[in-house]
Amino acid sequence: MHFLPELIESYIVEHSQKEPELLSELSRETHLKVIQPRMITGHFQGRVLSLFSKLINPKYILEIGTYTGYSALCLAEGLQKEGELHTIDVNPELESIQNKYFNKSSFRNQIHQHIGDAVDLIPGFNMEFDLVFIDAEKKQYDAYFEAVLKKSKSGTVILSDNVLWTGKVVEPLSPKDKTTKALLDFNKKLATDPRVETVLLPIRDGLTMSRVI
Repeated sequence: MHFLPELIESYIVEHSQKEPELLSELSRETHLKVIQPRMITGHFQGRVLSLFSKLINPKYILEIGTYTGYSALCLAEGLQKEGELHTIDVNPELESIQNKYFNKSSFRNQIHQHIGDAVDLIPGFNMEFDLVFIDAEKKQYDAYFEAVLKKSKSGTVILSDNVLWTGKVVEPLSPKDKTTKALLDFNKKLATDPRVETVLLPIRDGLTMSRVI
Protein backbone atom coordinates (compact mmCIF):
# COMPACT_ATOMS: atom_id res chain seq x y z
CA MET A 1 0.00 0.00 0.00
CA HIS A 2 1.18 3.50 -0.88
CA PHE A 3 0.23 5.87 1.94
CA LEU A 4 1.25 8.92 -0.10
CA PRO A 5 0.54 9.81 -3.74
CA GLU A 6 3.22 8.46 -6.06
CA LEU A 7 4.27 11.98 -7.11
CA ILE A 8 4.80 12.98 -3.47
CA GLU A 9 6.82 9.82 -2.80
CA SER A 10 8.99 10.56 -5.84
CA TYR A 11 9.48 14.14 -4.69
CA ILE A 12 10.53 12.96 -1.22
CA VAL A 13 13.12 10.58 -2.68
CA GLU A 14 14.43 13.20 -5.10
CA HIS A 15 14.93 15.66 -2.25
CA SER A 16 16.58 13.24 0.15
CA GLN A 17 20.19 12.06 0.19
CA LYS A 18 21.16 10.04 -2.87
CA GLU A 19 21.33 6.26 -2.47
CA PRO A 20 24.96 5.08 -2.25
CA GLU A 21 26.05 3.10 -5.30
CA LEU A 22 26.86 -0.04 -3.29
CA LEU A 23 23.33 -0.09 -1.87
CA SER A 24 21.87 0.53 -5.30
CA GLU A 25 23.76 -2.54 -6.56
CA LEU A 26 22.51 -4.59 -3.61
CA SER A 27 18.93 -3.49 -4.25
CA ARG A 28 19.15 -4.49 -7.93
CA GLU A 29 20.60 -7.92 -7.10
CA THR A 30 17.99 -8.52 -4.40
CA HIS A 31 15.17 -7.76 -6.85
CA LEU A 32 16.71 -10.06 -9.46
CA LYS A 33 17.62 -13.04 -7.31
CA VAL A 34 15.73 -13.11 -3.99
CA ILE A 35 12.14 -14.09 -3.21
CA GLN A 36 9.95 -11.25 -1.89
CA PRO A 37 12.35 -8.40 -2.80
CA ARG A 38 9.82 -5.88 -1.47
CA MET A 39 11.14 -6.82 1.99
CA ILE A 40 14.32 -4.84 1.31
CA THR A 41 14.59 -1.57 3.23
CA GLY A 42 15.13 0.53 0.12
CA HIS A 43 16.48 3.98 -0.70
CA PHE A 44 14.36 6.40 1.35
CA GLN A 45 13.99 4.35 4.51
CA GLY A 46 17.63 3.36 4.25
CA ARG A 47 18.64 7.02 4.33
CA VAL A 48 16.36 7.52 7.33
CA LEU A 49 18.09 4.65 9.18
CA SER A 50 21.50 6.00 8.22
CA LEU A 51 20.70 9.47 9.53
CA PHE A 52 19.21 8.13 12.78
CA SER A 53 22.37 6.09 13.31
CA LYS A 54 24.64 9.05 12.59
CA LEU A 55 22.69 11.21 15.06
CA ILE A 56 22.94 8.55 17.76
CA ASN A 57 26.56 7.58 16.90
CA PRO A 58 26.18 4.15 18.54
CA LYS A 59 28.94 1.91 19.75
CA TYR A 60 26.73 -1.18 19.63
CA ILE A 61 23.88 -1.81 17.20
CA LEU A 62 21.57 -4.83 17.16
CA GLU A 63 19.55 -5.68 14.07
CA ILE A 64 16.88 -8.39 14.14
CA GLY A 65 16.23 -9.47 10.56
CA THR A 66 19.21 -9.14 8.21
CA TYR A 67 17.53 -10.18 4.94
CA THR A 68 20.10 -9.29 2.24
CA GLY A 69 22.00 -6.78 4.39
CA TYR A 70 20.74 -3.44 3.07
CA SER A 71 19.54 -2.05 6.39
CA ALA A 72 22.64 -3.32 8.20
CA LEU A 73 24.85 -1.33 5.84
CA CYS A 74 22.70 1.78 6.36
CA LEU A 75 22.83 1.47 10.15
CA ALA A 76 26.58 0.81 10.11
CA GLU A 77 27.17 4.26 8.60
CA GLY A 78 26.69 5.85 12.03
CA LEU A 79 28.85 3.44 14.05
CA GLN A 80 31.66 4.71 16.20
CA LYS A 81 35.13 3.90 14.89
CA GLU A 82 35.46 0.88 17.19
CA GLY A 83 31.75 0.09 17.13
CA GLU A 84 30.03 -3.19 16.31
CA LEU A 85 26.81 -4.11 14.54
CA HIS A 86 25.31 -7.51 15.36
CA THR A 87 22.68 -8.70 12.92
CA ILE A 88 20.49 -11.79 13.33
CA ASP A 89 18.57 -13.79 10.72
CA VAL A 90 16.98 -17.24 10.69
CA ASN A 91 17.82 -17.88 7.03
CA PRO A 92 21.39 -19.08 6.32
CA GLU A 93 20.69 -19.12 2.57
CA LEU A 94 21.00 -15.34 2.42
CA GLU A 95 24.51 -15.23 3.88
CA SER A 96 26.22 -15.33 0.48
CA ILE A 97 24.58 -12.13 -0.78
CA GLN A 98 25.04 -10.48 2.62
CA ASN A 99 28.74 -11.30 2.62
CA LYS A 100 29.21 -10.15 -0.96
CA TYR A 101 28.11 -6.62 -0.05
CA PHE A 102 29.46 -6.53 3.49
CA ASN A 103 32.86 -7.43 2.02
CA LYS A 104 32.60 -4.61 -0.51
CA SER A 105 31.79 -2.09 2.20
CA SER A 106 34.08 -0.32 4.65
CA PHE A 107 32.19 -1.92 7.56
CA ARG A 108 33.12 -5.58 7.03
CA ASN A 109 35.13 -5.84 10.24
CA GLN A 110 32.40 -4.17 12.28
CA ILE A 111 29.45 -6.31 11.12
CA HIS A 112 28.88 -9.61 12.91
CA GLN A 113 26.30 -12.05 11.52
CA HIS A 114 24.33 -14.51 13.62
CA ILE A 115 22.01 -17.26 12.39
CA GLY A 116 19.12 -18.40 14.58
CA ASP A 117 16.14 -17.23 16.60
CA ALA A 118 16.79 -13.77 18.02
CA VAL A 119 14.88 -14.55 21.21
CA ASP A 120 17.36 -17.36 21.91
CA LEU A 121 20.47 -15.44 20.81
CA ILE A 122 19.96 -12.02 22.43
CA PRO A 123 20.51 -13.18 26.05
CA GLY A 124 24.00 -14.35 25.02
CA PHE A 125 25.24 -10.89 24.05
CA ASN A 126 27.53 -9.32 26.66
CA MET A 127 26.94 -5.66 25.79
CA GLU A 128 24.21 -3.05 26.08
CA PHE A 129 22.99 -1.77 22.72
CA ASP A 130 22.67 1.91 21.83
CA LEU A 131 20.48 1.31 18.76
CA VAL A 132 18.21 -1.59 17.85
CA PHE A 133 16.33 -2.26 14.61
CA ILE A 134 13.54 -4.85 14.71
CA ASP A 135 12.46 -6.14 11.30
CA ALA A 136 11.80 -9.86 11.46
CA GLU A 137 8.84 -12.15 12.27
CA LYS A 138 6.00 -9.78 13.15
CA LYS A 139 4.26 -12.18 15.54
CA GLN A 140 7.47 -12.21 17.57
CA TYR A 141 7.83 -8.44 17.92
CA ASP A 142 6.75 -8.38 21.55
CA ALA A 143 9.21 -11.17 22.42
CA TYR A 144 12.01 -9.37 20.57
CA PHE A 145 11.20 -6.12 22.36
CA GLU A 146 11.26 -7.71 25.81
CA ALA A 147 14.54 -9.49 25.05
CA VAL A 148 16.08 -6.28 23.74
CA LEU A 149 15.06 -4.27 26.81
CA LYS A 150 17.24 -6.54 28.93
CA LYS A 151 20.22 -5.51 26.79
CA SER A 152 19.35 -1.80 26.71
CA LYS A 153 20.08 1.22 28.87
CA SER A 154 18.54 4.64 29.38
CA GLY A 155 18.70 6.39 26.02
CA THR A 156 18.78 3.25 23.88
CA VAL A 157 16.71 3.77 20.72
CA ILE A 158 14.61 0.85 19.46
CA LEU A 159 13.23 1.05 15.92
CA SER A 160 10.42 -1.32 14.90
CA ASP A 161 9.59 -1.69 11.20
CA ASN A 162 6.35 -2.49 9.30
CA VAL A 163 4.11 -1.41 12.17
CA LEU A 164 1.39 -0.11 9.82
CA TRP A 165 1.38 -3.44 7.96
CA THR A 166 0.19 -2.07 4.59
CA GLY A 167 -2.69 -0.33 6.37
CA LYS A 168 -4.18 -3.49 7.87
CA VAL A 169 -3.87 -2.01 11.38
CA VAL A 170 -6.80 0.32 10.62
CA GLU A 171 -8.94 -2.18 8.71
CA PRO A 172 -11.50 -4.65 10.14
CA LEU A 173 -9.53 -7.49 11.72
CA SER A 174 -10.05 -11.04 10.47
CA PRO A 175 -10.06 -13.58 13.34
CA LYS A 176 -7.58 -15.64 11.30
CA ASP A 177 -5.10 -12.79 10.86
CA LYS A 178 -2.68 -13.47 13.71
CA THR A 179 0.05 -11.21 12.32
CA THR A 180 -2.06 -8.07 12.22
CA LYS A 181 -3.43 -8.85 15.69
CA ALA A 182 0.13 -9.17 17.01
CA LEU A 183 1.09 -5.81 15.52
CA LEU A 184 -2.04 -4.14 16.88
CA ASP A 185 -1.17 -5.41 20.36
CA PHE A 186 2.47 -4.40 19.94
CA ASN A 187 1.63 -0.88 18.78
CA LYS A 188 -0.78 -0.38 21.68
CA LYS A 189 1.79 -1.69 24.15
CA LEU A 190 4.57 0.62 22.97
CA ALA A 191 2.29 3.65 23.04
CA THR A 192 1.51 3.04 26.73
CA ASP A 193 4.61 1.26 28.07
CA PRO A 194 6.15 3.43 30.85
CA ARG A 195 9.61 2.03 30.15
CA VAL A 196 9.88 3.83 26.81
CA GLU A 197 8.96 7.04 25.01
CA THR A 198 7.44 6.15 21.65
CA VAL A 199 6.40 7.85 18.43
CA LEU A 200 5.06 6.00 15.38
CA LEU A 201 6.38 7.53 12.18
CA PRO A 202 4.49 7.14 8.86
CA ILE A 203 7.68 6.22 7.01
CA ARG A 204 7.19 3.62 4.30
CA ASP A 205 5.22 0.79 6.02
CA GLY A 206 5.42 2.42 9.44
CA LEU A 207 8.48 2.82 11.66
CA THR A 208 8.17 3.13 15.42
CA MET A 209 10.90 4.91 17.37
CA SER A 210 11.08 4.09 21.07
CA ARG A 211 13.57 5.56 23.51
CA VAL A 212 14.30 3.64 26.69
CA ILE A 213 13.74 5.85 29.75
